[in-house]
Amino acid sequence: MSGSNRPLRVVLVDDEPLLRRSLAMIIDAEPDLAVVGQAGDGMEAIAAAEATAPDVVLMDVRMPRLDGIEATRGICRLPELGHTRVLVLSMFDLDEHVFHALRAGASGFLLKDSRPDDLLDAIRRTHNGESLFAPSILARLVEHYVCRQHTGPAVPAQSLLDQLTAREAEVLGLIGQGLSNDEIAGHLTIAVKTVKSHVSHLLNKLGARDRVQLVIAAYNGGLVNPVPAPVRDRRP
Repeated sequence: MSGSNRPLRVVLVDDEPLLRRSLAMIIDAEPDLAVVGQAGDGMEAIAAAEATAPDVVLMDVRMPRLDGIEATRGICRLPELGHTRVLVLSMFDLDEHVFHALRAGASGFLLKDSRPDDLLDAIRRTHNGESLFAPSILARLVEHYVCRQHTGPAVPAQSLLDQLTAREAEVLGLIGQGLSNDEIAGHLTIAVKTVKSHVSHLLNKLGARDRVQLVIAAYNGGLVNPVPAPVRDRRP
């Protein structure tokens, strides 16, 4: 359950009614989750989010009228939905549209052929502000589009670093490498609680919604070299 002992509120967005119905059945079967709205395109998605103030929006990318990228941007710009997290659904794990959705404010992505348990876990983790991917996968995704394809304007390294303490810049660089809080704590020989405090400060200083955007900031700020993170055999 969430902090208020109510189910996490979820809005489903996909232009396929059958898929939405199937997802709703899976989600509503969980006592700590509840589908509070559905939408078949991006315009309906924004309206549903405004009407229900969900905790998580499951957002398809390719839809009529308004696609998932623009719908994500619209939702994430609304001050009254500052707590809402968008989880993008995609058919491809390195689809460029997924990256643009992350830039628009999405908190992560999930493949449409994922197992039901992975879907449920993703919803909960998205709400908690955690990355949905194995760190190496997230780092490869961002490295591929930010560093190789130069999507969007790069943030000058010095202008980024000037906002941070030396320790915060060090933590941000490790986040950009795909390390978890536990791994960062071990690397720097500090407490996990201290790492979480640094992450919180980074989110506030950089105006980032979640860890995904911190990874992007680390790459754009030049804190991570454009080399894919080593693949580690561990589940998301």
